[in-house]
Amino acid sequence: MEVNDALIEKLANLSRLEFVEEEKQEIKNDLEKMIGFIDKLNELDTTGVEPLLHMSENVNIFRKDVVSGSISTGEVFKNAPLHDDHFFKVPKVIKK
Repeated sequence: MEVNDALIEKLANLSRLEFVEEEKQEIKNDLEKMIGFIDKLNELDTTGVEPLLHMSENVNIFRKDVVSGSISTGEVFKNAPLHDDHFFKVPKVIKK
């Protein structure tokens, strides 16, 4: 794939970005490096290699729910500026 000014202009248009000439040259160089890397990967023989779907064989590893380290209601509300027996009170932000 050839990276030329027309391709850079098309990508800029699709992404709704504007570039100065210096930035276009940097982008062009970066795209050429990326495409070169992909071309290098295409040289590898991947015959018999299964596609990788996940980084490991493990599926759905969850920890057990264990209740620990609870604090009392009094401690929870100790630093709250406004509260009642069960809830924090906050200023009303939605007006009708």
